[in-house]
Amino acid sequence: MEFGWETAAMCGLIILARIADVSLGTLRTVCIVQGRKTLSWFLGFFEILIWIFAVSKVIGNLNQPVLAVSYAFGFATGNYIGLVLEDWLSFGRRAVKVFTRRGLELADTFWAEGVPVTVFEGEGRDNAVYELYIQVARRRVRQVIQRARDLDPVCFYVIEDIRAANTAPQMMPAEPSGWRALLKRK
Repeated sequence: MEFGWETAAMCGLIILARIADVSLGTLRTVCIVQGRKTLSWFLGFFEILIWIFAVSKVIGNLNQPVLAVSYAFGFATGNYIGLVLEDWLSFGRRAVKVFTRRGLELADTFWAEGVPVTVFEGEGRDNAVYELYIQVARRRVRQVIQRARDLDPVCFYVIEDIRAANTAPQMMPAEPSGWRALLKRK
């Protein structure tokens, strides 16, 4: 077993291939959960095409265990990079539910800033509690939470994924999603 430039290059290719196919697999899984059928199909096609290349190089050279180590390293790194990419792309929308005793004050501030909010009044152990229901693009979730915390440091929030929602056009401004969102990204 000789470790030369050719073996080093093969290790690098296997690592890059595994990073690519596992990252695509992560994005594909998110697309499946969100019901994005066509994009899931394309991601799955290229994911498996790359995987076949990588696994065939490892299985065809079992006398070189360094290739198997490269395969595992690429897989682990691909998981991490796939999650980073998925977070950066921020597919879809989220529902942010903010629970606070200062509900109307927070709602007025969000409304003034153009953020659509629905307010529900409830009863807590000691007195009235408000739930603010805010549906936003995933890339805006951190901003909404930070704004709520700025206005009420003791508020409680819950974030939920939204697979589908029926939104009246006059109530919510249209925000591009999918590949169109990449073109609009600042």
